[in-house]
Amino acid sequence: MPEPQPAIAAFASRKFVTRRGPDPKQERSARTRLLVLRAASELFAQHGFRHTSVKDVADRMEMTKGAVYFHYPSKEALAVAVVEEHYARWPALLEEVLAEGFGPLETAEQLLARTAVAFRDDIVVQAGARLQIERPHIDAELPTPYVDWTDLLASLLVAARDQGLLREGVAPDAAARSLVSAFFGAQHISDVLQGRADVVERWAETSELLFHAIRAH
Repeated sequence: MPEPQPAIAAFASRKFVTRRGPDPKQERSARTRLLVLRAASELFAQHGFRHTSVKDVADRMEMTKGAVYFHYPSKEALAVAVVEEHYARWPALLEEVLAEGFGPLETAEQLLARTAVAFRDDIVVQAGARLQIERPHIDAELPTPYVDWTDLLASLLVAARDQGLLREGVAPDAAARSLVSAFFGAQHISDVLQGRADVVERWAETSELLFHAIRAH
């Protein structure tokens, strides 16, 4: 009989309270809604919330403001939708990594490595990260960042400790907080200095040091 898998914390489902447009009933409407969301993501990532308007999104889409408002009735609703999509990336990524059958420590390593790729390549992830930084300027409920990541990594490190994979004396909660601080610090510095072009390489350097420090030898 295979051993039961350890309990791993899951990313919470994120739906925030804001006024929304109608749910699209037709494929064409749903496709347009996604294209509007991507256009908004590109503008939010480049210019931020305060310097992006609904007219900017409409102009990029070559549509009227009224058409944008049909899908997203306010700029805040657009921002909330982008942040929701940002958070929706992580459960799917976790499921992908778990399906490959890594141990808990390798799961944590793989998850963070692939998240670095998402921060480099995925405009929705980039926009959601910037909107979280600008959350004091957005009149809508957004989640407290980093909490789910810390809980998830702590649960993986608890499983690693229970399997004898952590170095003696390493506290899973403290190690998880350190990993989260290091990862999001690395991606922010990469964003400021290189527009995240080197985030995968910079995180690989940091990851090698940190996981070497906590792994049992």
